Amino acid sequence: MNDAADIRPPAADASAEPSFGDGVPDPIDLHLGPVDSPRFANPPFALSHALPARTLSDAASSESSAEAADEARSPFDEDLSTEGLPTEDVSNPTPSDDGGPDGDGAASNIPELDALEAQIDADQIDEFASRMASNKSMSVGTSDRVVEMLLRRGEVEEKHVWSAQKKQDEHHPDASLWRVLATHEAVDKEAVYGRAARIYAFEVVDLDDHETDLNYIKSAVESFTEDQQERLLDLKVVPYRRETVKRGQEKVYFLTHDPMRPEVHRAVRKLGLNQFELQYAPESRVTDLISDALPRDNEYLQRLDEESAVNLGQSFEEEEDLVDQEKLEEEINRSTLINLFEATLVEAVREGASDIHIYPNSDKEVEIHFRMNGQLNHWHTEDRVHPEALLSVVKDNSMEVDRFERDAAQDGFIQRTVDGTRIRYRVSIMPIASSSQDIDSESVVIRVLDDRKVITDLTKLGLDSRALDRFEHAINQPYGMVILTGPTGSGKSTTLVAALHEVIGPEENVLTVEDPVEYIIEGARQVRLSDKLQLKDAIRSILRHDPDTVMVGEMRDRETAELAIKLANTGHLTFSTLHTNDAPSAVSRLYKMGIEPFLIGYAINLVVAQRLIRTLCPNCKQPTPDPDPVKLKQLGFSESEIANNTIYQPSDEETCSRCAGTGYDGRRAIAEALYFSQEIRHMIVEADEMVDEDAIREHAETKDGMRSLQASARQVVLNGETSVREMIRVVAT
Repeated sequence: MNDAADIRPPAADASAEPSFGDGVPDPIDLHLGPVDSPRFANPPFALSHALPARTLSDAASSESSAEAADEARSPFDEDLSTEGLPTEDVSNPTPSDDGGPDGDGAASNIPELDALEAQIDADQIDEFASRMASNKSMSVGTSDRVVEMLLRRGEVEEKHVWSAQKKQDEHHPDASLWRVLATHEAVDKEAVYGRAARIYAFEVVDLDDHETDLNYIKSAVESFTEDQQERLLDLKVVPYRRETVKRGQEKVYFLTHDPMRPEVHRAVRKLGLNQFELQYAPESRVTDLISDALPRDNEYLQRLDEESAVNLGQSFEEEEDLVDQEKLEEEINRSTLINLFEATLVEAVREGASDIHIYPNSDKEVEIHFRMNGQLNHWHTEDRVHPEALLSVVKDNSMEVDRFERDAAQDGFIQRTVDGTRIRYRVSIMPIASSSQDIDSESVVIRVLDDRKVITDLTKLGLDSRALDRFEHAINQPYGMVILTGPTGSGKSTTLVAALHEVIGPEENVLTVEDPVEYIIEGARQVRLSDKLQLKDAIRSILRHDPDTVMVGEMRDRETAELAIKLANTGHLTFSTLHTNDAPSAVSRLYKMGIEPFLIGYAINLVVAQRLIRTLCPNCKQPTPDPDPVKLKQLGFSESEIANNTIYQPSDEETCSRCAGTGYDGRRAIAEALYFSQEIRHMIVEADEMVDEDAIREHAETKDGMRSLQASARQVVLNGETSVREMIRVVAT
C-alpha cells in the first residue's frame, strides 16, 4: 500500500454503510487492527479521555485530593483484594517502548501501528467503539473498556459479567466493573488484571524470561526508609531491575500485580527517584519474588541459634523417678524456652498454619507440628528441654489456664502481634498417657486465629455455581434455618462467617452465640458465654433481644437444637452447624435427637455438607501419564469424562518455590446443598418411625439437581484443580 487511500475504508453514504446490528458499522470494514493496539489503550468510550496523557506533575498537583479519595473509599475495596480497590484507575505515566503486549496476537511494533492509525478515520472508529459499548447484541452493555476487551477476546463469559454488573450496582457502585468481575469465582483473576494492565499501557513482564537479581531487590528495598519499605510491601510493589538512561541517570522498574492503583503511583513517587516505571506481573509471582528476596527473620529463632546447647531441665535423679521441681522452675524461666515458644507462635502465622501441636514423645523430647492445608507437618523436635518445662511455659503464657493443673483438660487463649497484625490463639490442653512414669504428659493444641484469613465474600469459598446459588437464595430469605454439616476442620465456621457478612448491615441486628468465639465479626453482636451464661440460656435470652439474624455455633443436644429451630420458626434467619457426614443425614440426626418432624420440615431452608480439598500447585502440577480407567470408573467418572479430560497429579519436584515441594497450594470447598423443596418437606413430615435418608438423597439428586460431595469432588478433578488421590482422601468412595 503506497498511500493512505489504500488502507482507509471506502467512502460511502451513510445509507449504504455496512451494518453490524442496529446500524452499527461492521468492525471488519473499519480496519481496527489488533485489539491490543494503542488505539484501544484508552478507548473513545473511556471514562476519562485524558488519562494516558496524565503526567507526573499533574499527578503531583492532585495528590492531596487523591489521598482524600482513598480515605473515603467504599468498604468493599478491602473485600476485593488485600490492598483495596481504587475507585479510579490510572494509566502508566511512563509507558514502555513496546507497550507491554504479550504473545497472543498483540501488536509488537508500536511505531508502525502509530503510522497506520494516523491514516484511519478516527471519528469512524470512535463512533463504532461507543456504539459497540452500548449495543446489547454485541456485549452486555458495559462502558468498562477492560471488560469489553475481555469479552471480545473470549476470556470471560457474558453471564459472569452480568453477575458482576448486578453486584456492582447493588453493593459496590464506586468500584470498577473489571475489579468486581475479578472476584467472581469462575473468572481467572490474573487474566483480568493482566488484561487491565495492557489496556492501561503497563508492560506485562514474564519473569521466566528475565534473570532476577535477588540481591539487587534486597539492597534496593533496604535503601528506602522503614516506612517506605513497609508501604511498598503492603502494596506488593517491588523494585526488580534498573537501567541507565539519558545523561547517566538510572531508571528503576517496579513490579506489582495491580499497577493501576493511584496509591501505588503516589507511594513510588515519594521515593524520590529520578525515573521509574511500573510494570505488571501476576500476584503469585510478585509474592514469591518478595518472599525469596526479603525473607522475614524470626527474631526468637535467631536468639535460639545464638544460645549454646544447655541442659534445660533434664538433669534430675533417675533413681528417684521424680522431676527436680526447683531445677524445673529455674529452667522454665530461662530465655531459651521463652524464645522457642514465641518462635513457634510467629512461625505458625508466617507459614499459614491453622493449628500448632506440641506434645512429648517416648524419648522425652518435645515434638512441634503445624497443620497446613489440612495435614500435620513436623516442624521441630526439641531435645534440650524437659517436656514439662516447655508445657509449663505454654500454660504460663495462656490466659485462664492453671500451670499446676495436670490431670484435667483446660482451655485458654493467647494474643500476640505478629508482623503488625493482632493474632489470637485458642489453647487446648489435654492430659495424655506416657511410657515414662516420671513425666506428667500433656498434649497442647493451639488454634491460630488470623482475622486476615476471614473470607467475607461467598464467591471466594470455591463452591460450585449450583451450590452457591442455593446458598445465596437461602440466606436471602427473611426467616428459616441454614445448617452447615461436616467434621471438624471442614470449613464450617469459615462459611458461616462469610454468610453472615452477606446479611450484616446497619438495618440488621445480627447476634451470634458461640463457645468459644473464634473470629471477631464486624457488625455483629457476639454473645460472650461464661459459667453464669450457658449456651442454652443465651439462646433463650436472644428472643428478648430483638434479633433479625442469629448464628448458633453448634447444635450439640436436643435442647439446643429445639431452641435454634424455634428461632427459625418465629421469623428469624438462623445459622447453625451439625457434625454429620452428609446433608441428608443431618435430617436423620435431628429426628433421632427427638425434634418433631414438622419442625424440621418447615424450619429448615437448606442443609450444606462441606469438605475442604487441597488444590494442586499451578506452578508444578503435571498430567497423570497413564490414568487407570478401571479405578476412575469405580470413582464415578464416565468414559467420556475420562477420554476428554486431562487428569492431573502433584509433581514430585521438591524445588518448587510456591508449594515447597508438597505439590499442593491452598484448599477450596466442595459441597452438597440439600434445598428443602415442597416434596422434601412432605417426605420429612410424613416420616413415621425414621427418616429415609436414601429416599431424600435420591429425590434431591434426580429431581432437584443436588450434586453430591463425590460428584463435586469429581468435577474439581476434571477441572484440573486437584488429584484423584486427594479426592479419595477427602470423600468416601
